[in-house]
Amino acid sequence: MNPELDAGHGHARPGTHVSPRAYLTHDLPAIGGRIKERPEDFLVDEIPLYHPVGQGEHLYMLVQKRSLSTIDLLGILAQHFGVPKGAVGYAGLKDKHALTRQVVSVHIPGRTHADFPMLQHDNVQVLWAEMHTNKLRPGHLSGNRFSIRIRGVRPTDVLTAQRVLSRLRSAGVPNRVGEQRFGMLENNHLIGRALVLADFDMAARELLGPCAAYPELNQEARRLFEDRRFKDAITRYPPGARTEMSVLNSLSKGMTARAAFMRLDETVLRYYLSAFQSAVFNAVLDARIAEGALGTLRAGDVAVKHANGAAFLVDDPTAADPATPQRLADFEISPSGPLWGASMLRAAGPADELELRELAATGVSPDHLRQFDLQARGMLEGKRRPLRVPLIDPEVEGGVDEHGPYVRCAFELPRGSFATVVLREIMKPQAEKTIDAIE
Repeated sequence: MNPELDAGHGHARPGTHVSPRAYLTHDLPAIGGRIKERPEDFLVDEIPLYHPVGQGEHLYMLVQKRSLSTIDLLGILAQHFGVPKGAVGYAGLKDKHALTRQVVSVHIPGRTHADFPMLQHDNVQVLWAEMHTNKLRPGHLSGNRFSIRIRGVRPTDVLTAQRVLSRLRSAGVPNRVGEQRFGMLENNHLIGRALVLADFDMAARELLGPCAAYPELNQEARRLFEDRRFKDAITRYPPGARTEMSVLNSLSKGMTARAAFMRLDETVLRYYLSAFQSAVFNAVLDARIAEGALGTLRAGDVAVKHANGAAFLVDDPTAADPATPQRLADFEISPSGPLWGASMLRAAGPADELELRELAATGVSPDHLRQFDLQARGMLEGKRRPLRVPLIDPEVEGGVDEHGPYVRCAFELPRGSFATVVLREIMKPQAEKTIDAIE
């Protein structure tokens, strides 16, 4: 993972590996360009896993939102229906700087949508509503369909984009976890790492202290935190910085950093832990691409079935079976990487050695994970994530509109996969900040 030393804290600072060491389409030229110049340039349609049955206590709605995060949307709906935020369900988080459509649910026992006034909000539109029997939960989606305009390019760049998408359709999309997971400071994984190591003072410094990479972001609030002027620091944060203000509020009351983090919603803590897992996964993915092993299986690998997510250890007969290459080509199965946790199915042989090496590069060991699991059971669920996913029904077109020339790329990805990974292969940006996809 090539960690760098943070002189201020004296700890390894592993990277996110959002920007790949090498592109899968490295032999095809970059087209450059920009995305998300306006919400209408980044369209996302959620593909439901199932449809409401027309009865039950949960109101399902297909909601279109513009320039809003999913978390903001949930707050708006909770306020409109007069329910706690926990009564509002969603299947997946959607980009903020985009025009997105997703299904949400609201628990309203004994009532229907006819019992409420129409939702009036400039950035939210309800497209349909129907009752169902259960709450919508994260993961209850099949995938997402994207339609994205890349600006600052020539319409003729559509030819290169087409070649890239054809390659990805055949080989699969590297299932890299995108920049949304790592936050505005690109350090959510470092907060998660500190939580695993029970170093809560470090977690507080990563969350609230000065940031060398983004020194201008909430600069005064972060300086006040370093001066231990916690109450003053709260007043310098924008209203949306709920996690930062919560931890600062606890610290201002004399609580320890551990107590301050333990008061956070479990969903927030899980998100930081997920970011840590994701950074290690991305590093393993980079190593597998460098080895030319993204779409191959060897004895000791853990394979994943795309149909149901089931994972199994690849033995010698399976690796040597003549049917295995065809199963890979058909995207029936793929090699997987680790989302580390104490209960995760481990690989064997060289694959396990690689995964252990990338974990060790963060300063975390399997023993640390086991100890964390004893203290916080269920908070760090280990599982396998496929190293590649299929690119479904890609489309490309070049054009010009009132905002200038563009290349539009449309495609479907399974749930949990990031469109910005596909765009990076097309655009091949030189700096991570070129693609802004912060949730």
